[in-house]
Amino acid sequence: MSTATDLVLPTIDHDAASAAKLNWLRAGLLGANDGIVSVAAVLVGVAGAGAGTGPVIAAGTAALVGGAVSMALGEYVSVSGARDAQRTGQAAQQAQLEADSEDADTIAAHYRGLGVAPDVAASVAAELVRPEVRRHRAAAALRDAEDEVVSPWRAAWVSAATFTTGAALPFLAMLFAPESARVAVTVVAVLVALAVTGATGATLGGAPRGRATVRVVLGGALALAATYAAGALLGAHAV
Repeated sequence: MSTATDLVLPTIDHDAASAAKLNWLRAGLLGANDGIVSVAAVLVGVAGAGAGTGPVIAAGTAALVGGAVSMALGEYVSVSGARDAQRTGQAAQQAQLEADSEDADTIAAHYRGLGVAPDVAASVAAELVRPEVRRHRAAAALRDAEDEVVSPWRAAWVSAATFTTGAALPFLAMLFAPESARVAVTVVAVLVALAVTGATGATLGGAPRGRATVRVVLGGALALAATYAAGALLGAHAV
């Protein structure tokens, strides 16, 4: 027969798993956005300087590879530090649970305050203060917390992969567009992609899609305009 705990815990676990998946999706969208904007900015800037197809491809490749490695490295270092701190806290929590000196009367009073019948509260408290139960509770808490620890390697390759995926769009647009229109085609492709990722990220986060989309598109447009202007200025002065 199912108890109240049996009915609640699966829901909690499901919600936690769904939240973790949404966090990974949002992180992936951010990585893709970085790839789209940063590589497109380099491509547009170099093209704005009047460079031919060869230098544009070389610059775009360098930006893509360097950006992907940088993203992966940064994510690995960041998540590794967070994981170490999290595990230190978990070890302290486990030690505290094992050494917890809370007596049965205090625990029973707590459950009575929650509306549990006095005799049931007393029985639960008597079980919870047993040494072997304390050890099992501590081990279970540590296992649950360990499931929440993110792998630095997984975070690194996800970050690199999403960055590369995003960067591939402006790269291909610049590569296959007619040379006379390559900047315009790349800009349009980038802004459309940013609109899609902005709207998707807002939907996942439960935020208004219009505002988020405009924010992302305007930011990307400003980045492209700035790098194109810089490239054109340098090209005009033959730097």
